[in-house]
Amino acid sequence: MSESTYDVVLLIEQPLSKQDAIQIRGLHEDVEEHVRYHVLLPVEDAAARVESAMGSLAASEVMASPALVMNDMNIEEVQRELLERCREDLTGCLKRLQDTGADVSGEVVSVDPIDGLAGKVSLVDAREAIILTRPHIVSEFFHMDWTSRARRKIGVPVLHLLEHENFDEQAGGGEGVSGM
Repeated sequence: MSESTYDVVLLIEQPLSKQDAIQIRGLHEDVEEHVRYHVLLPVEDAAARVESAMGSLAASEVMASPALVMNDMNIEEVQRELLERCREDLTGCLKRLQDTGADVSGEVVSVDPIDGLAGKVSLVDAREAIILTRPHIVSEFFHMDWTSRARRKIGVPVLHLLEHENFDEQAGGGEGVSGM
């Protein structure tokens, strides 16, 4: 008889710190089944990033700067660089989790992060999902953040943690969600 697996899907907004990895692993110390983590790291959309940068330039006080022209080749190059950096970040995250003794796999996600999360939860028949983000006060207030969207879309428990904050900080000792 083979040991059952307790699959956990992690959707992360930015690379995990060593502390993040330790805390995630600590959440499942008492689970009797074999725990397997599936890490999803969304890659930024190059066109959106360039558009955002252009908006920042247009709104800045540097109005006399020459116009920046982006063609398809530039966008493709930026997208390639973003994908490469995202893959490197994912490799680092997987290593930090493996260093805690975790059984882990991961992938870069280029679709909507919540669609990617829902697909992976379904594919591996996950028992829970964990979403790690920076604080997003406005989107959380309007329930448009990843966690609120995931809770509406997937049928497993969803835990939202703030990256780079320990549990005590998230419980009110630091910025955390309780600071709303």
